Amino acid sequence: MPMSIAFENRLYPLLEEIVAHFGTPFHIYDEAGIRETGYRLKRCFCGTPGFREYYAVKALPNPAILAIMADMGFGFDCSSVAELVLSRRVGGSGEALMFTSNNTTRQEFAMAMADGGSIVNLDDISLVDKLPAIPDLICFRYNPGERRSGNAIIGTPVEAKYGVSHERLIEAYRTARDRGVKRFGLHTMLASNERDHTYMVQTAAMLLEQVDRISTALDIRFEFINIGGGLGIPYRPADIPLDLEAMARAITATFSAFSRRNGYMPKLYMESGRFMTGPHGALVATAINRKEIYRTYVGLDACMSALMRPGMYNAYHHITVPGKAVDATQVVDVVGSLCENNDKFAIQRPLPPIAEGDAVVIHDTGAHGHAMGFNYNGQLRPKELLLKLDGTVELIRRGERLGDYFASLSFTPDALHTKTRSTTHQLAN
Repeated sequence: MPMSIAFENRLYPLLEEIVAHFGTPFHIYDEAGIRETGYRLKRCFCGTPGFREYYAVKALPNPAILAIMADMGFGFDCSSVAELVLSRRVGGSGEALMFTSNNTTRQEFAMAMADGGSIVNLDDISLVDKLPAIPDLICFRYNPGERRSGNAIIGTPVEAKYGVSHERLIEAYRTARDRGVKRFGLHTMLASNERDHTYMVQTAAMLLEQVDRISTALDIRFEFINIGGGLGIPYRPADIPLDLEAMARAITATFSAFSRRNGYMPKLYMESGRFMTGPHGALVATAINRKEIYRTYVGLDACMSALMRPGMYNAYHHITVPGKAVDATQVVDVVGSLCENNDKFAIQRPLPPIAEGDAVVIHDTGAHGHAMGFNYNGQLRPKELLLKLDGTVELIRRGERLGDYFASLSFTPDALHTKTRSTTHQLAN
């Protein structure tokens, strides 16, 4: 079910007042819903000692949201230096941070290992030599290739740019061990928005099988496996939700079996982003135009720069119009003002009749919504709000201004007078 009924019940009675105070467009997030999902995750995996969620910062990189995650005891999965900086600002440090990058520079690794450090999760065996120092703990990202399938969003493992191949995995850990690494973890990330819980169970089992294989070959023990993110949410009303409880029971049983065979149990980590915050966010916009040509178009004051998933992935986001009867429908395209024809939030969607001035709510934007925003056409990204537990609505990111857009055009003049300058000048003349 898109956007929980509980979130609607909390938001919709306040919406007119929120719109009047803050103006549209804005993304708004539901603290109560985020915490409910977090506590549910912890309850489900309480039978796996050392379980920890590393929130995928890329999904919703806002300090106010990250502070909620930290308060629940979660760590942070970071893909860039900027995400590390944000996580450290809310108290993340050391092994509460998982730095999983790809095509990473030496300077970025140095920053990941500074200021209290992080768990370095390497994307390739060659990256060991780019580390500024050999850490006590190291992890590699595993790509099983044709042994597993992926899905449409993330691609199939065999053509994915990520991870160490099956054939080189033992070599990678041997290299790390021989360089002085004493502690080890194993990671993978194979699918995105996956609602079949058995896929994630198979992923956990696959990693434990690799732990057996590597441990036998190298006589090392693993502290954790990280099954990655990818837990899906039901964007469409008819979608079947992920059965988190069944997934947890099966993974816990798999870990228990490993423990009986080996006499120890590695910790279980995961790095959910979409599952944690996706359903607990919405993009609220105002209808500003209505156009009747070959189709009926409803134009909003938000565009693809605020939510690119429909245009990029042809992704479905449910839309409601608070105060309008659901059964009184017209078929429309819901669009923004970007000078691109894929700037559409919905295509030929039955919706209640929408008039200029109506508030339009686009569901499930709490992950990969504002975070994937951009400035093409000079469009400015909208503000972000948080509906707090006490009913307060707080601004947690102001909307961008023209000054932000032009800020990078203010700089100290610089020019390189190259050795070939005179030749180039002659050619130009």
